[in-house]
Amino acid sequence: MFDITIIGAGIIGCSIARELSKLDLNILLIEKENDVSCGASKANSGIVHGGYDAKAGTKKAYFSRRGNLMYDKLNEELNFGFERCGSLVLAFTNEECEELKKLMENGIKNNVLDLKLIEKEEILKLEPHVNKDVIKALYCPSAGITSPYEATIAFAENAVLNGVELKLKNEVNKIEKQDDIFLIYSKEIDKENIFKSKYIINCAGAYSDKIANMVGLDDFHIIPRRGEYILLNKNQGHLANRVLFQAPTKEGKGILVTKTVHGNLMLGPNAQEVQNPKEVGTNLENLKYIVKKARKTVHNFDLKYTLRSFSGIRATSSIHDFIIGKTKIKNFINVAGIESPGLTSSPAIAKYIYELILELEPNISLKNDFNPYRKAIIIKKNEKFDGKIGHGDKDKNIICRCEKVTEGEIIDAINRGIQIDSLDAIKRRTRTMMGPCQGGFCTNRVKKVLARELDIDESEITLRGKGSSSLPNREDRMFYKKLEEE
Repeated sequence: MFDITIIGAGIIGCSIARELSKLDLNILLIEKENDVSCGASKANSGIVHGGYDAKAGTKKAYFSRRGNLMYDKLNEELNFGFERCGSLVLAFTNEECEELKKLMENGIKNNVLDLKLIEKEEILKLEPHVNKDVIKALYCPSAGITSPYEATIAFAENAVLNGVELKLKNEVNKIEKQDDIFLIYSKEIDKENIFKSKYIINCAGAYSDKIANMVGLDDFHIIPRRGEYILLNKNQGHLANRVLFQAPTKEGKGILVTKTVHGNLMLGPNAQEVQNPKEVGTNLENLKYIVKKARKTVHNFDLKYTLRSFSGIRATSSIHDFIIGKTKIKNFINVAGIESPGLTSSPAIAKYIYELILELEPNISLKNDFNPYRKAIIIKKNEKFDGKIGHGDKDKNIICRCEKVTEGEIIDAINRGIQIDSLDAIKRRTRTMMGPCQGGFCTNRVKKVLARELDIDESEITLRGKGSSSLPNREDRMFYKKLEEE
């Protein structure tokens, strides 16, 4: 019997789990995939937004600025990687300059007080590679970048360390209410499970409307929107020192150009409604559109250094705002429709849910032994890296040459309290297979370490869990070559 069950182990579910683990409660975090951060949380821009963009008066506006201000302390505690690099919204026409003024006015209403409009000369000092046709920009120094999947993993590891029970590979397919207890039915591969819980917190992302339907709620639905991205090598990362947005138009916010927290260059996303949240592919025409629009911001990136394309699904709600709070079903709490700026808002949303639970259960005690800290897995290395991190002789064995990942780091990632058994799970934690060779050197080496440490056969190690391939998609290279040629 659990006091609280959180459905969905993305950035929202994991941040809530970590926050609630401060309380003396029996908490279950349940996820249908084989790891945490397998939905939108692994495939988004990684931007910690300043908070000026969300329409004043909305929940998006309320939570985004509050969440932004929490990231420094969270990164100090959890070591997932965060840089407060700032952002620029660029205007290339007089009409776009007017949009910047509107954004600034909205930002002030949202209590974003570090905004300023800057002219061409200052823009080019900050960003020398920006298109010289730029006229003006809205500068937000407090915006930042992080690795969304590393942040999610950090929240999850710390939650588990503090007593949260994590159940992966459990897809919820039915919920019943008996008196004041929820019966949560899930399928775990070929096994049916039933979990009992007093509270349910619905954080199921693109599937949150389906979870709500299971208890008789039908007051919103999710509109899946796919966003596609292009990721370039680190030798292109110098082209953007900050997050570079384009002024919004009738067509939308435009394509952004940004460095990542690990120094790559990223372009995207577009926005396209899809029928199924599983439609996470990319196509050449959409990527060509992204490239064309991105060159309006920075024209001299080199597509021959493209590493990969990817896409994620935004869980846009039919009411076009976050859906957070109690429902007419007693003890069923929705945290749904969390699209951008969901990553930014996640710690503030978690704090709100924490306070809501205290309001509903005023006699709950705080844990005396809550540990807020989590050590980093990824240690940044320079060209002189000598294989010394703290894992003994295992650090001398470099498994991934591109990112200089050692055997010791992989073993550390495996033993963090979350059961992982796929190549992608190791990739998200250590950056193996993320360099220029995209796993050409290290894939088989990672498999050997995983198989040995888990005491299973190498044939059981796949890319994304049961039913997936055991090798990266080598057709990607031809795809990117075609994109470059066109």
